[in-house]
Amino acid sequence: MAKRVLLVDDEPFNLELLGELLEDAGYQTVAVDNGEDAWQILQRDGEQYAAVLLDKMMPGISGFELLRRMKATPRLAFLPVIMQTAVGAAASVQEGLSSGAFYYLTKPFSRDMLLAVVAAAAVHWDRHQYFRELANQQIGALQHLDRADFSFRTPHEARHVTALLAKTSPEPEKVATGLFELIVNAIEHGNLGVSYEEKTRLQRQEQWEHELERRLADPVLGQRKIHVSLTRSPRQLQFEIRDQGDGFDWQHFLTREPGELLASHGRGIMIARRLSFDELEYRERGNVVSAISYLPAAADDSGGSQ
Repeated sequence: MAKRVLLVDDEPFNLELLGELLEDAGYQTVAVDNGEDAWQILQRDGEQYAAVLLDKMMPGISGFELLRRMKATPRLAFLPVIMQTAVGAAASVQEGLSSGAFYYLTKPFSRDMLLAVVAAAAVHWDRHQYFRELANQQIGALQHLDRADFSFRTPHEARHVTALLAKTSPEPEKVATGLFELIVNAIEHGNLGVSYEEKTRLQRQEQWEHELERRLADPVLGQRKIHVSLTRSPRQLQFEIRDQGDGFDWQHFLTREPGELLASHGRGIMIARRLSFDELEYRERGNVVSAISYLPAAADDSGGSQ
């Protein structure tokens, strides 16, 4: 089934152009020219869309206001929003990303860039929906698990481990999205030694998936393992992810320049930090990351003994 994309722009020409480009690429589109109609659609059936392309400057409900409403609505909070604007100033880009935008397109943008960004957004939403579906089948006993350790190698294995670990949380789909991003980051940039620049080039050349499989089959790199542990205390869940790589400049990805956030990838740490966890800390040379999710206070926290 074709992915559906909601287009929101008060310029008819922009809506027509976006619609043609996306439909030629196999997407279904719904176009509206104001934030009020977009909000009605999202409230009614927002989960049926894979992404929202949203103009920043609109009369009535602005793009930023619509984005804030979505982030404040749990079932829409992870729906990828691609902000588009003619303003390329760093402050404007930072504002959109800080508000939770998945990506920021500065007009004019190329067809290839548009399609690459929408495809990445659709993958992100599919992954979130996958984890949400598993969360709806969660095993209640896992919320009483105090300690667990896992070792594995591949993104496919990471998906299964993530789904299981997320079920230990009262908000499994929220935890799962960020946890998976951190684990995949550890596999790709840690164990497999792929640099940020290499992934950018490989994606541009449409060779990324091939190179990932090649490195996973490498007799040295492919044998490295990811170690993930869970520790529960009365107040929090702590996930620790450790890879066997040489580390990376993690501080750079926690405090990136706005312009760098317009790249085709590299937002996994930001997603985990802003949307999934209450605390995120990299340690050592960057090959260990601790992610903490606070637990709601137990009903009997202030009660007396029996």
